[in-house]
Amino acid sequence: MILVRDQGTTLREMRFRGSMETGLARFPLRSLAVTSGKGGVGKTSLAANLACILSDMGTRVLLLDGDMGLANVDVLFGLSPEKTIKDFLAGSCSLEEVLLKGPSGIGILPGGSGQLDLTNLTREQRLSLYSGINDLRYEHDLVLIDTAAGVSPNVLHFNAMAERLMVLVTPEPPSITDAYAMIKLMFMHYRRRDFWILVNAARSKAEAEETFRGLNRVVERFLRFSLTDLGWIPWDSAVANSVRSQKPFVHLYPEARATLNLLQVGTRLKEMAGREGSCSEMVLFGPYS
Repeated sequence: MILVRDQGTTLREMRFRGSMETGLARFPLRSLAVTSGKGGVGKTSLAANLACILSDMGTRVLLLDGDMGLANVDVLFGLSPEKTIKDFLAGSCSLEEVLLKGPSGIGILPGGSGQLDLTNLTREQRLSLYSGINDLRYEHDLVLIDTAAGVSPNVLHFNAMAERLMVLVTPEPPSITDAYAMIKLMFMHYRRRDFWILVNAARSKAEAEETFRGLNRVVERFLRFSLTDLGWIPWDSAVANSVRSQKPFVHLYPEARATLNLLQVGTRLKEMAGREGSCSEMVLFGPYS
């Protein structure tokens, strides 16, 4: 076992004013993995829109598409990358050449799509990627990692490398079960205990709170530690509509319930990261394998 160190116009104007008043201080967290265990819970859309929220709040965000085999962050934003991480790993370009400019000025590192050889990176490939991202540390405050679904080696390694982990869960039993499985694996193999839980697509605040409490009870009983409640995002048709439009829902629907709740999550995330402190001042993450 290898142990890893715990590491609408109106709304946009409001976020901009807030960032100007507080100053563009360095985000207190350097890397955050958004993971879920189960697919189909809205993880990529949530991660991409959170990146936009944080960027509008003054954080220079680098969004890494960690689904190396079925990458789709670029598709979500209607972008057509000329190069991907596959080209970088093949040695045909630098990681800076892969970098795309996305909505709200976020940086995007697109993964490969339909690339079976990228679904299980070798240790050398991982270290090369981590080193390349560390080289971008002066241009970005936060690396936000959208991991693949499931518990593949790539997913576990990206989660292990990140300073903090956000586990996305919906009120559906399969999602809760798979979220627990992910938490258990990260605890058993990497001794991670720093899990921030975000409940997505809940029909009410009460449903979201019960989802968190149920998951937390199981973790406390069998793993002997507690989870941290990061908040919740309501089920909102604006999210699905934005996916079809290939635009961030926080931009298309600035007054939507999902947007307003995600803004609260972004604010709380920054506050929590500041209280807990950052594990690394000089690097974005790793390398630990």
